[in-house]
Amino acid sequence: MKPGIHPEYRPVVYRDKSADYTFLTRSTATSDQTIEWTDGHTYPVIDVEISAASHPFWTGKQRLLDTEGRVEKFRNKYARRGPQGR
Repeated sequence: MKPGIHPEYRPVVYRDKSADYTFLTRSTATSDQTIEWTDGHTYPVIDVEISAASHPFWTGKQRLLDTEGRVEKFRNKYARRGPQGR
């Protein structure tokens, strides 16, 4: 490998706020936020909207996660059109 061209690979904490679930792994992702982990060390933390702890495939629970209003925006856009989509 060429030195100096690869991002730093280090421990990072991912936090799924919807499921109140955090896990420590290694990644090249960066963040300005930090969190103190159970081992007493401080790591960068990255907030995610969905993880294995909250994904319907893994939990068996269907739910609608729309943090940016995309579903409502879609419905409003196409509600104005007639049944033929014009």
